[in-house]
Amino acid sequence: MTRGLRPAHVAVLILGFAFLYIPIALVVLYSFNASRLVTVWGGFSLHWYASLIDNRQVVDSAWISLKVGLISAAASTVLGTLAAIVLSRFGRFRGRLAFSSLIYAPLVMPEVIMGLSLLLLFIAFDFDRGFWTLTVAHTTFGMCFVAIVVHARLAGFDRSLEEAAMDLGASPLSTFFQITLPLIAPSVIAGFLLAFTISLDDFVIASFTTGPGATTLPMRIYSQVRLGVTPEINAISTLMIGTVALLVVTGLLISRGFRRQST
Repeated sequence: MTRGLRPAHVAVLILGFAFLYIPIALVVLYSFNASRLVTVWGGFSLHWYASLIDNRQVVDSAWISLKVGLISAAASTVLGTLAAIVLSRFGRFRGRLAFSSLIYAPLVMPEVIMGLSLLLLFIAFDFDRGFWTLTVAHTTFGMCFVAIVVHARLAGFDRSLEEAAMDLGASPLSTFFQITLPLIAPSVIAGFLLAFTISLDDFVIASFTTGPGATTLPMRIYSQVRLGVTPEINAISTLMIGTVALLVVTGLLISRGFRRQST
């Protein structure tokens, strides 16, 4: 028999959520502030959202972040899914420990160290830092998260479905695309959304691997905050919060749809 939550536990839980989400709510609220002062309410206004459209630097940075996020998330999904299949289907092959260590290492490694190592790699190969070096860096980082998510789904996968398909004459490649991939699609989509969100939010790795003409939106926000916080920063942050929330809801709806279809 399980006990209900005690009042003290509920109070601690409420305080924890309040500590996390009240600052976010204030950012969203003051993004509609008509006053130029961040903490002084001057009435409801969409002025700062309209000014974002006229801010060419912010628009270009947002477009770069979206392109890098989509390309790196797509590449991370493919590479991460292949890595998860290797970990779950090939048993204890020679070099498995080193391979799995390479997958898990970026998850626990400080982003400063990873960004610096990628910077030294690009310098060693004489790559001009810019859009593509940033995309490669985010792909390297995001594929690890995709591999973990997909591997967790493959660990509980019913292999008898694949065996039945191959007994009926399907090739291994056809079995993967017609049986395995549709069943693990929720985890693959979740990995894509996670990789895209991480790329959209990243600042540390981007600051090491980007170059002129490839300033991401988080870097643009940081550069503007150093000159002073304005309601326009609140508007940018609100749009990013809305984008991430939309991705989370989309992932939940897609997963629920696949779950209903499978049942």
